[in-house]
Amino acid sequence: MDRTGGELADRILGGWTGRIAGNMLGKPVEQGDHWTREHIDAYLRLTGALPLTDYLPPPPPGATGFELRPEWRACVRGGIDGSCRDDDIDWSILGLHLLETYGSAFTTEQVGREWLMRLPYLQTFTAERAAYRNLANGLRPPLTATYDNPYQEWIGALIRADVHGWTSPGDPRRAASLARRDAVLSHSGNGVYGAMWAAALIAAAFTAPDVRTALESGLAQVPPSSRLARTVRGTIALYESGLGWSAALDELAERTAGLGWIHTVPNAAVLTAGLLYGEGDFTRTIALTVRGGLDTDSNGATAGSVAGVMCGAAAIPPQWSEPLRDRVSSAVFGFDGVGIGELAERTLRLATLTP
Repeated sequence: MDRTGGELADRILGGWTGRIAGNMLGKPVEQGDHWTREHIDAYLRLTGALPLTDYLPPPPPGATGFELRPEWRACVRGGIDGSCRDDDIDWSILGLHLLETYGSAFTTEQVGREWLMRLPYLQTFTAERAAYRNLANGLRPPLTATYDNPYQEWIGALIRADVHGWTSPGDPRRAASLARRDAVLSHSGNGVYGAMWAAALIAAAFTAPDVRTALESGLAQVPPSSRLARTVRGTIALYESGLGWSAALDELAERTAGLGWIHTVPNAAVLTAGLLYGEGDFTRTIALTVRGGLDTDSNGATAGSVAGVMCGAAAIPPQWSEPLRDRVSSAVFGFDGVGIGELAERTLRLATLTP
């Protein structure tokens, strides 16, 4: 790949656009203990939206039991006018700012400093909120991740990882190393491995011939005996056995039972299945991933990032990109209203630097 040419720029813009579109698709149904896979599909049947090829339709009047998240009016078909504010996108923006400020040699302590300087406490959740509180109380990494933090293996670090992949095109090892340095501020174990895997997967997507190869490149950067790696490999095996998408998710749900809907491991299974059964099609990939349930907006965002990198922004169907209006709402200080194109251009400048 020409790292300085139009192809890389298009793929990075595809990653940003895909992440935001996938996040917006999953946002109205982000409540995994209520919006199960079966409940999401029941809603889609009720609204005539199967197969899912666009953002979610608004709920019909009187549809009890199908209440969407409070922000739904701004992230359903006909209501989208730029992206909604969401932590999945805030973390990508904050990660970009981190790399612009400190370069690839940033420290975990500098990650924490930028959190305190740029992001409001109440716009953080689970492990990140625990780590933020620990930072404010004077603790330093890695104690920020382990003290009074029951969410250490939840999905938060994984959703912070994309920018490390976008700025390491074709270099999964570098991407995983950067993501690890970021992740250990708030996570441990499979929480850290999830971030390393996602960053490496996205980096590999720039040069891999197919998503299966990119997934393997991501797996090569995490301990093979970890539960995350075993679950991703198990998902790949189910796909290669010829089992259908729904049946595969039934099996994976049994294997990861009890971990909860925000834990990294079951979400990695849903994400991997969406990528594999999406078979390289952007729309099918994010639709299946969100229909898989659990942390729908986070999984949709990461799936959209991978699929967007692989196909490039020019190939993302317009029903996903046009309603975003090249505009991002963000809680990150100094970035609200920033253009998607501007974020991609700034990312490109970092990606073309020699590590």
